[in-house]
Amino acid sequence: MGEVRKLQKKLRQIGSLEIKISLSPEERFKISRKAELRSRLAELQLQLSGPQQTLGIVADGKQEKMKRQVEDAPEALPSQTPPASKILKGEEKSKAQATPAPAARQREAGGGAEIGRRQERTAQAKVSDHCRDVSGDGAGSATEQLLRQQEAAFASLKSSWEKAKFRLRLLEGHNDIVTCVVAVDNLVVSGSRDTTVKVWHVPTATEHKNLGGHTGGVTCLSAPPSEYCKKLASSLSLSEKERFILSGSADCNVKIWALSIGQCVKSIYTFNAVTALCFVPEEDGYIITGSDGGKVQAWSWHTFENCQSINAHQEAVTSIQSQGPLVFSGSAEGGVSVWENRCSDRDPLKLLHHWGEQVTGCGGGPGGRLTLSPRGDTVFLSYGRAWLKILHWRTGTMSRLTNHNSITGVTDCVHQTGGLLIGSCYDLANGESSLNLFSLPQCHYLASLTWPDAPRILCFASWTTGSGVHRWVTGGHDLIVWEQLPSSGKLRGDVTVRRDSRLESCLLESEGDTEDDEETDDFEDEDDDNEAKDGADDGGSGSWLRCVLQ
Repeated sequence: MGEVRKLQKKLRQIGSLEIKISLSPEERFKISRKAELRSRLAELQLQLSGPQQTLGIVADGKQEKMKRQVEDAPEALPSQTPPASKILKGEEKSKAQATPAPAARQREAGGGAEIGRRQERTAQAKVSDHCRDVSGDGAGSATEQLLRQQEAAFASLKSSWEKAKFRLRLLEGHNDIVTCVVAVDNLVVSGSRDTTVKVWHVPTATEHKNLGGHTGGVTCLSAPPSEYCKKLASSLSLSEKERFILSGSADCNVKIWALSIGQCVKSIYTFNAVTALCFVPEEDGYIITGSDGGKVQAWSWHTFENCQSINAHQEAVTSIQSQGPLVFSGSAEGGVSVWENRCSDRDPLKLLHHWGEQVTGCGGGPGGRLTLSPRGDTVFLSYGRAWLKILHWRTGTMSRLTNHNSITGVTDCVHQTGGLLIGSCYDLANGESSLNLFSLPQCHYLASLTWPDAPRILCFASWTTGSGVHRWVTGGHDLIVWEQLPSSGKLRGDVTVRRDSRLESCLLESEGDTEDDEETDDFEDEDDDNEAKDGADDGGSGSWLRCVLQ
């Protein structure tokens, strides 16, 4: 088993090396051994587990890939996300359950307190929750009615997704990995490690603007709402229909771009490499940035001055998202902080909760990556493993949702659109990539989308047309627009929705029920000094990963 773990770790390292801008001869040699390592891993898996456990593993690209049992699959229901303005109403009551503490102080807490908190989370994870099945134990008509409603909603969802198809269009123009994407009207905006921000016209799949100005890789993008764009446009004597995009870069700058004229109208120097950002549409508006050193900063949209700087995390901030007045930040060491925006000129962010790696179980170390997507009182987390984690941020209760049928699968990003939860998955052992769809709020597996030679998907954006058609854009090795098709007609290359029966049998689990499985999350650290050195080499390739998902 030790050799299997070493092989899995080496494949993880190769997965990081393949997406670096420049490679040394030693790194190129490591990548050249990928097929050899995959072949050896497949052989060991067959010896240890039997063929029934290795359906996701193949020796190399010349061998036949795994065959999946498939069924027709479903479509999305409207989102049932509660308004973010309602989240804070019960805050005073929740403080008695989980009193927030400064991030540094809370990270030092451990021992008996941590054991007690884990036991409490395990107990809480087993009570009633909208994201897990309710057991039919004759508890009463209310429970039965809830079950019937959930079953009817899920049946409707499956029916609406029946025979779903997507047509894919490749957007060509970037010279390096696409790290972040955002959708604005009929435009897609992408940022890349090639230092450019590009604007694409979706109906024609053509490049609309090339926004050059950053001197370092672009790591994150955000699109302020139209009402905030109007205010800025008025102050700059531009059309009130002007739309703006924020871009963050490793060159320590946040740039504000006017899309119609293709120019940078404002640049904010942050003194730190910007690794994540979001826009908070409260009062005059705020830009929230995260740095490679763990700092979270707030900037006024009105004056563009720095309002607050907080040493919030020990490692790089890899994801920042807003939900109404709330701001969620995640970091490479696996910590998640929840902030309330108090709409003040000075120190607008107030820490509500901080949950460290001991709670989230998402420790990745330097160069690791955690991305998040908030929904009401929960936050969905992806952190480069075969699972999605679900943090109930008021109490610290954790659950996890299987996103891949093999331990060699990694989840790169998580996104919500309508009634769908979407997780991107990449199998290190055979190079297969897919998007897995789950229903919300129950988190039931719906379907998977994949096609031959699908590229690794690292970022995701979505919108819906006026006629209700889904359009998505995914970035990574390739930038691809997905357009949902009517049920009739199909061309060669169109992607159809399929089901993986092995994922269908995986239910949402509380962390207390999966402690044995969590051992697989930590095996990368169990190696010799050379392997540890290899892991350190990956740290330099982590910066491209630190992007906010819109």
